[in-house]
Amino acid sequence: MTDNEILELLNEVETGLAGRDRLVSLQASRVVFVGDTHGDTGATERIIERYLKPENQLVFLGDYVDRGPASLQNINLLLQQKIKHPDILHLLMGNHEGYALKSFSPADFWEGLEAGLRDRYGEVLAALPLAASTVNGIIAVHAALPDVAGLEYMAGIEPGSAEWHQLTWGDWQDREGGDLGTDPFTGRPQFGRGWFEEMMSRLGKKVLIRSHQPDAPQLMYDKRCLTLFTSWSSTYYVGERTIALVDTGKESRDADDITIESI
Repeated sequence: MTDNEILELLNEVETGLAGRDRLVSLQASRVVFVGDTHGDTGATERIIERYLKPENQLVFLGDYVDRGPASLQNINLLLQQKIKHPDILHLLMGNHEGYALKSFSPADFWEGLEAGLRDRYGEVLAALPLAASTVNGIIAVHAALPDVAGLEYMAGIEPGSAEWHQLTWGDWQDREGGDLGTDPFTGRPQFGRGWFEEMMSRLGKKVLIRSHQPDAPQLMYDKRCLTLFTSWSSTYYVGERTIALVDTGKESRDADDITIESI
């Protein structure tokens, strides 16, 4: 794509996102959740081909750029598909989409852009929704759960705020405790079982589906916290690449009520 074509794409996405809620309410009978793709167009293309269907809603959980080999192509493909399927495909904001709000390293995608394009991508990606919710007990975010009073407050989280930082940068640790402080090496906020149980109670949800943390156990907190990772061509990460399929017609109490597939 030329720079002008990219700017036209970003303008169209920005228009489509204007006025939309930061909390997506998922209504389809089947929802497919996808973890980080990090510049892996092969993963994205495969998932779109298999699961982007009228009877599904497809939720990508953030981190579309950096690290992987084709970040520009990956984010543009996803944005093009979002325009074509605005009510079927949903793109949540990950920490790697928040470069305009908080700089980080490595940031291969962002640092490779000319300043004008970097600013436009930053503005548009900062407008992505932050969470998705199903009627059968699931909340989906990129990373951890923010300190909010209830589900309705998720929609009002301001990008760049402390709650945004928790939601897009937070790590879960498989141990007791609430707010475990900030990791001195990564700068990421750390949370334990106590925080998970308190925030899930406030939100009125049973299961959290998230991504962000490829070294985390796939299942934590009595199988109620599910971590997905879906990029397989990035040399930065190894391991099983997974997605989750949810039948919204039955209650989701833990991961046993969810189908986890390797891709």
